[in-house]
Amino acid sequence: MLKGLVLLAARLLIAVLFVPAGVSTLTNISGSAGYFAGLGLPLPTLLAIVVGLIELLGGALVMVGFQVTLVCAGLALFAVAAGFIGHYGQGGGDPALTFMHQQALMKDIAISGGLLALAAAGGGALSLDRIFGRRPI
Repeated sequence: MLKGLVLLAARLLIAVLFVPAGVSTLTNISGSAGYFAGLGLPLPTLLAIVVGLIELLGGALVMVGFQVTLVCAGLALFAVAAGFIGHYGQGGGDPALTFMHQQALMKDIAISGGLLALAAAGGGALSLDRIFGRRPI
């Protein structure tokens, strides 16, 4: 039972990051699109919507424990990609901004590590996968 509680706590802590980020992205499409446009990414408005949905839905699925292995593996790839696209080499010569972006990149990499560990462990006893007797994909 302790393992189930620990996995539930891990899922909730991941969700606390992704769900609010998704809500923030989706409720400020223009700001998110502006950030993506500033990075030189194509179709920034569409990208903002897609990113917000990945964050919101991915976080919600992890929170409730549905297809944890698949969703966490996908979010791990998403976090690494987002980290490198959004933070690698950013800062424009400003030492404080460069430091902040380096730290954000390392945070995204570390989050990916936690997501991969959760993907390997599965959702645990207190997950929808377990409750409904589903085998994770």
